[in-house]
Amino acid sequence: MRTPRERSEQIEAETLSPRAVLASGSKGRERDEPQDAIRTVFQRDRDRIVHTKSFRRLKHKTQVFLAPEGDHYRVRLTHTLDVSQIARTVARALRLNEDLTEAIALGHDLGHTPFGHLGEEALTPFLGRPFRHSEQSLRVVDFLEDDGRGLNLTWEVRDGIVHHPWSMPSPSTLEAQIVRFADRIAYVNHDVDDAIRAGVLRPDELPPDAVAVLGDTHSRRINTLVTDIVTSSDDAAEIGLSPHVAAALEELRDFMFAEVYLREGARIDHEKAVKVIRDLFAYFLEHPHEMPAEYHRAPGDLPTQVSDFIAGMTDRYALSTYERLFLPQGWLL
Repeated sequence: MRTPRERSEQIEAETLSPRAVLASGSKGRERDEPQDAIRTVFQRDRDRIVHTKSFRRLKHKTQVFLAPEGDHYRVRLTHTLDVSQIARTVARALRLNEDLTEAIALGHDLGHTPFGHLGEEALTPFLGRPFRHSEQSLRVVDFLEDDGRGLNLTWEVRDGIVHHPWSMPSPSTLEAQIVRFADRIAYVNHDVDDAIRAGVLRPDELPPDAVAVLGDTHSRRINTLVTDIVTSSDDAAEIGLSPHVAAALEELRDFMFAEVYLREGARIDHEKAVKVIRDLFAYFLEHPHEMPAEYHRAPGDLPTQVSDFIAGMTDRYALSTYERLFLPQGWLL
């Protein structure tokens, strides 16, 4: 009698697009494992990612606003869930592998530093190479989780995680290409929403040409982009948006960089965040014995291991550690 996993694999073979990656056709894991009786390989990868410490820490890592005070601003975890929801919707509509898409989406930002991309900027000078959060995400799932054993994920999920940024070569599967687009669709639109909520932007300040194409509300913009990517990618060789919608999204993204991400009013806080990361790095480079043992077991030189430790910190843990190490402590009388 067939197992539930084998029935799921048969359903995939009978219902998914010929362009989809089938779980039964995965290139496999670096270390062979017995198959699960219930879950396909991509379902197991998704579950392994969700149960990691790195995934749980995303709830206290910055998306745009540093250590936001309000309860309704996005953080790295809610961004990840937004990406997963958008990517799964697109994958299902195109009859691609939704489980593979979800696993990549949930794992794509596991290696993000505290304070968002500012943390990457802060760590780079110490490493002699650019710190890339996608490469760190792969390092998390390969070496840092499960007490240094890693998660032993499938090749397809690992490829999608490391290649999700637009600065990296294109990923090898259409499912991973979906996540690449979903990431941009999610962050541009929810960052607009958060900036308006924070009073940094007014809705009437958004670029009118982009609004005319994409829509004048958060939900309309998401709907326009998801509908367009499905329509444009159906039976196509690659995932993509139509030219006029892609141009509108790029215009909105450029606007956000100019008016929100790199705005003059945020410069001082950004400099403070970079200083926190760099001071912590210098300290633990001089005092590596104060890092948890798991970071010493990971492959790489000492700067790489210190980078692993700091990249894994949440915003508030980085700030509390900085306060403990560098600020005067009150006397207990």
